[in-house]
Amino acid sequence: MSSFLSRIGSRREESPPTSGFVNGEVSFWHRQIGMPTPRSALQGDRQYDVAIVGAGYTGLWTAYYLKRDQPDLRIAVLEGDFAGFGASGRNGGWLSAEPPGQLRRYAAARGWPAAADLQRQMFKAVDEVVEVCSTEGISADIHKAGVLHVATNPAQEARLRDHLPQLRAAGWGSEDLIELDRSELSNRIRIQGAVAAHWSPHCARLQPAKLAVGLAAVVEGLGVDIFEQTRVTEIRPKQAVTEHGSVYADYVIRATEGFTAGIKGHRRVWLPMNSSMVVTEPLSEAIWDEIGWASAELVGDGAHSFGYMQHTADGRIVIGGRGVPYRFGSRTDVRGATSSDTQHQLRDLLVRYFPAAGKIELDHAWSGVLGVPRNWCASVHLDRRTGLGWAGGYVGHGVAGTNLAGRTLRDLVLGRDTGLTRLPWVDHTVRNWEPEPVRWMAVRSLYVAYRAADRREFGGSPHTAAIARLADRISGR
Repeated sequence: MSSFLSRIGSRREESPPTSGFVNGEVSFWHRQIGMPTPRSALQGDRQYDVAIVGAGYTGLWTAYYLKRDQPDLRIAVLEGDFAGFGASGRNGGWLSAEPPGQLRRYAAARGWPAAADLQRQMFKAVDEVVEVCSTEGISADIHKAGVLHVATNPAQEARLRDHLPQLRAAGWGSEDLIELDRSELSNRIRIQGAVAAHWSPHCARLQPAKLAVGLAAVVEGLGVDIFEQTRVTEIRPKQAVTEHGSVYADYVIRATEGFTAGIKGHRRVWLPMNSSMVVTEPLSEAIWDEIGWASAELVGDGAHSFGYMQHTADGRIVIGGRGVPYRFGSRTDVRGATSSDTQHQLRDLLVRYFPAAGKIELDHAWSGVLGVPRNWCASVHLDRRTGLGWAGGYVGHGVAGTNLAGRTLRDLVLGRDTGLTRLPWVDHTVRNWEPEPVRWMAVRSLYVAYRAADRREFGGSPHTAAIARLADRISGR
């Protein structure tokens, strides 16, 4: 524990956020613990056994498990900015067992038993992250109180009910997913308009940047070289090309998630879907008493545009949603800057669900991108002939999914035939996204449709809007 604290203490000094509203600047999570002093960039060509492109959760977990299992491996992690700069340091802090993809699609390819195997491994991944953080002394505000998926109108309630048989088929037993009526839900949290919910114990709250920064420090302490400010422009067999030289390695692992489109030849592989968040100032005890939420479960609604929430360790509410879902040409944000329209949308959602928070000030707004494959299913792959591998496309369920992917890549790199390497997301193939401008027009149109459907359903329609069902079929969700 003391060795970890000395390593991380040399890079960051934790301090409370400064006063005044902040837009962007990567994320509130990084601001809360202090922005990093970047590690050194790569200088010239180097040779390693494994090169990992991206110092987010996927890359760091892969490096961690490889180095733990085979300490003599020479491993380099190449990062364009700093460790945790992307979704790993900006997400909603849901350490959730929800699968990173459509279980019905994995089942269609490999059968329901295989899909259920993936689900069981996701259950285990939540506890694995908690255990590693405890063992390695990573303090990430982890609190395992489960997750609530809340229906806030009759149409959402119908979808909760209709989705249940598929979840049961995939291994969500009666102890894994519990149905709550309005009264039972109000004993946990009081959300305006809520009519029903599902609760699962397989989810924990965490502070995302603390996990990313802590894991990077642990990995570095194991002897992995992390090169920051080193953008990879192209990935070739056994070679990662950067602006500062090339890293040659037996295996080159792409772990770039929402930034994958910036690598030569990968623009249409995964779509960088934008998600935005705001965080309130700390709430008073009186407001918390009115809202409830004493156990600090993670909370998501059943809207097509999906709102997600966290009760933070320091007594704030973080609430997120899609905002501007996609930028033309697979562009990403500028260090998390978020439009005023999106900020207003998220504040309106906050007040809709928690009227008691109507006079609470927002402290920070930020955005990030998540990787979305064309069929909304994550994949893990390694070609031993070329040495090229990847994991990602978690469609927003990557906090636990990255841990499972990192352990799976470890087994693939080390040539092991294990239960992890036989999971249905290994070698799962997905076609590319459409070229521009079709891609931009399609995604924008889909989310216009989803928002229209949400308005209709919040207006009292008891059934899922037809326009949303059509959008689901077109998008592959």
